[in-house]
Amino acid sequence: MLLPAVPRTRLRCVGQPAIETPFGPLAFGTTIGNTGLPLLPDEWYELSSGRTLARWVRPEAQVELLLTPYDPGLDPEYWEPLTDCRAAVWRIDALAPIERVRFSADLPVRLPEGADAGWDGGQALAAITVEDETTRLTVGGDDEEAICCAAVVGEAPRRWAALRDEVYDRSFSTWGVDFGHHHGMSWTLPPLEEGDHCELPVVAAWAPADAAERCANTWQAVMPSSKALLGQVTALPAQRAGAPDAD
Repeated sequence: MLLPAVPRTRLRCVGQPAIETPFGPLAFGTTIGNTGLPLLPDEWYELSSGRTLARWVRPEAQVELLLTPYDPGLDPEYWEPLTDCRAAVWRIDALAPIERVRFSADLPVRLPEGADAGWDGGQALAAITVEDETTRLTVGGDDEEAICCAAVVGEAPRRWAALRDEVYDRSFSTWGVDFGHHHGMSWTLPPLEEGDHCELPVVAAWAPADAAERCANTWQAVMPSSKALLGQVTALPAQRAGAPDAD
């Protein structure tokens, strides 16, 4: 469970959880087996300072999605300021064995006229960048190597750490990151066993196109772990003192 000790107030579900970006909403989806979870969560909570937590509950799994502002802490001596930065942490807790789980983060299929999208990843980073004449947006998350590293620190099943060889030889791998048409990304996970959990971070950062081109500030901003994102939430005092899971 994400942030079990953080106070929250239950909200009425009014739409699909998403991060609003200059190129349209970055929407999230989860498929368990061959079944996609509904766009609307079963439960939706407000935490503090614009943070929300969505939850889907199924017999085989519980899925949570935290949406939060994020400060990547870029050194102003080296990096131009961002216009904004938003993040998500997705978590699944397996209540039964699951052979296939897919998590996705996608911008609209039709981007605004004049916008170009492309792969922009690096070592331990899966990322895309979308840019037009005025704005540069980068969306980043864990690549396969980072998922194996997350397993070492308990953010994914520890046995996944032994899958690092598959990162470099995808010919026999059934899991990994798919960039599709570069309007988003999807993560297909290795099989989960009962009691397993996995956390995946997604960060969206945008800035004026000329500033981002000079210093790659949006790219630098999208590389945190889920631990770093959650740590920023728990470090701030809650603005509302509702009890956990209060209606």
